[in-house]
Amino acid sequence: MSVRSRQTRPARRGMRRRFLRRALAVALILVVVFAAVSARLFVWPPDGTPRQVDAILLTASPYAPLSLAIRLARSLRPKYLLISLGHEGYGGSCPRPVPYSRLICFDPNPATTQGEAEYVGRLAARYSWRSILVVSITPQDWRAMQRVQRCFKGVVYGAGGGIPLYYWPYEIAYEWAATMKMLVLQRAC
Repeated sequence: MSVRSRQTRPARRGMRRRFLRRALAVALILVVVFAAVSARLFVWPPDGTPRQVDAILLTASPYAPLSLAIRLARSLRPKYLLISLGHEGYGGSCPRPVPYSRLICFDPNPATTQGEAEYVGRLAARYSWRSILVVSITPQDWRAMQRVQRCFKGVVYGAGGGIPLYYWPYEIAYEWAATMKMLVLQRAC
């Protein structure tokens, strides 16, 4: 009996080691996939500035890239430039008008990206827009485009503005939570 127990102990240790190695390999693969998906969606989202759009939307967020939206409005000359002021002016104040574009500053209801997308959808239907460029901070770019695509049947482009380096960890965590909320709980416009 003692001979038998001596032989099973090394076998059990070997099984444990193989299990731990496999579990570690799976965990490592999951971490790499998570990092790659995070980088693709939030750090380097698909970006393609068109030659012409009917409207440009600047979403409200900390470090909202107002200067980028205005620069794009001056070069693309859209019919409309929409500036979301967000919750209690979170997006900043309404800038001076931009040549060739009608400036519309608005408070979305609700004061979220969802509210911004719903507002854009209503205006797009009223003015028969076919394309829109969504300008946001880079981590929010992909999700903001997805929200607008749900409420607007035309072509949606995205352009992201930079944020300080120290803000990235928070933004990536926030965007994962907001993306899951969008995909699971808030599936409609």
